[in-house]
Amino acid sequence: MNMEFIPDSRISIQVSLSGYSFKIGSSESSGWQGAERIFTTPEFQRRYDAVEISLLTPKFALVPNHFFDPSTARQALAESVSLRDSDSVDYMDVPAYDAVLVYSNSMDETLSKAISQTVYTTAGNTSPVLPEIFYILRDLGRCPEYNKILASYMDGYLHLAIAQGKSLLLCNSYQAVDFTTAEYFIFLAMKKLQLNPELSTICFRTPLAADQEMSLYRYFKAVEVL
Repeated sequence: MNMEFIPDSRISIQVSLSGYSFKIGSSESSGWQGAERIFTTPEFQRRYDAVEISLLTPKFALVPNHFFDPSTARQALAESVSLRDSDSVDYMDVPAYDAVLVYSNSMDETLSKAISQTVYTTAGNTSPVLPEIFYILRDLGRCPEYNKILASYMDGYLHLAIAQGKSLLLCNSYQAVDFTTAEYFIFLAMKKLQLNPELSTICFRTPLAADQEMSLYRYFKAVEVL
């Protein structure tokens, strides 16, 4: 396979049921692309020092370390989300919050696997597909204020985490048929946590359409896309 090497580079790819978006280094997001474009995307024919692939799966649960037992990982996830017998279940440590993230990438999609087998690291390796919420938890610290609000939204699901300093207050996903409904869940969560949107900056990992960004600016002090 003849691939161009780009030194000291990183590509972050987000995958949903209907498509994908990507960002190289600190450049702007590509915006959402249709699944049919995967094999004609020139950026996917290069190799990168680091390749991150996230799937916007709502099938996850964050379990405190002292409550987690690997032998009951599936049961722990089934208590939070609906699982089919055929769904695979994995887990990974989240040391920053003394917790374990239990998740399933079984979403009847093949796009994330295809991308994982298309975009290689400079060492010629493939990269694992991890849940979007893992990267949300990882990137909470990049939010600029003490009250940290970080979300992703696509294909009818909002993924949301809120922290104060290093203390995690909320980590959840919500089924939201449109962006207006997603905003409702954001405001509901902030109300329960007694946070004022007018004094807060909200951050998103997924790209925002112009009308979505303008809608958020009506309520929040600032809007940032990480």
